[in-house]
Amino acid sequence: MPILNRYPVRDWSRELTAPGRPTLVETTLQKRRTADARGKGEIAGRDGGESRRARNLFFETCANPGCGTGWLHLWRSRKAPVIEGGWSCSASCTAALVAAAVRRELDARGQTTENHQHRIPLGLVMLEQGWITSNQLRQALEAQRTANAGRLGRWLVRQQGVSEQLVTRALGLQWSCPVLPLEYHDAEAFTVLVPRLFVDAFGALPLRIAAGQLLYLGFADRPDPIVALAVERMSDLQVVSGLVPESQFGPAHARMLSARFSAVELMEAVSEQAVVHALARSIEKVRPVESRLVRVHDCLWLRMWRRPQNGPLPERGSIQDLICSIGTH
Repeated sequence: MPILNRYPVRDWSRELTAPGRPTLVETTLQKRRTADARGKGEIAGRDGGESRRARNLFFETCANPGCGTGWLHLWRSRKAPVIEGGWSCSASCTAALVAAAVRRELDARGQTTENHQHRIPLGLVMLEQGWITSNQLRQALEAQRTANAGRLGRWLVRQQGVSEQLVTRALGLQWSCPVLPLEYHDAEAFTVLVPRLFVDAFGALPLRIAAGQLLYLGFADRPDPIVALAVERMSDLQVVSGLVPESQFGPAHARMLSARFSAVELMEAVSEQAVVHALARSIEKVRPVESRLVRVHDCLWLRMWRRPQNGPLPERGSIQDLICSIGTH
């Protein structure tokens, strides 16, 4: 007897062809359709970001509000440059965007004023805190007046034997800023953050970054709010300005100036139109994925990123700086 005859055999043909039930072929096809749909969904999930970016790029809108190319954007293959988060579709639109940014920064010069009035003099701050005597203050002021040089704090340290830490704390009270420690300062790591010119000319010393979003910027005797604001706008980091004792600041400042900085181009223009032309030409040449313009005292600082930035500090070699000043005849 055949072995199959020993066990009851189920008649699949009858069940599959029963009224209301799908056939074996229909069931198999349905399974294949479901698998194909699932596979396409996974591919779409993986490529969805790229596809959306491609569609957004294809129908990108020029950031220049006066752009008149309209639907001609569909035939443009430009992916860059990007100026302060907005894409520029042509060289003329780049010039228009740069002109607006330059005008914004130059018009803000009269609005940014440093108020040095109504600050309690350093000697009175220290006298009020009980850190010096009236006799020490009088003698230091006389020495400063006779020499016609040097800050009062230096004379208090040099002539009266006052602690440098007390002088720095008094300066912090005078300028309403903290005294910052200098331990573990890595000068080489922060050369990508600020151009060497600003470190040298304005005494701005990047010290450390906390939690990936807080930058501590050190100064020797007084904070520079204009430099701090420029670094904050350029880096998207919240800047906390503070003072560093002069004896510690000097060596750290010298180490940073001797470190290797990113490339920078310096130029001087005779007019606002010349500035716009020079900056727009540089942007069109580099074609950055992002670029920003800020004012630092009498200079305009343009930074261009060749690659997207990952983390609070840009990669070395991925940025190009241009610092421009407007000369006068």
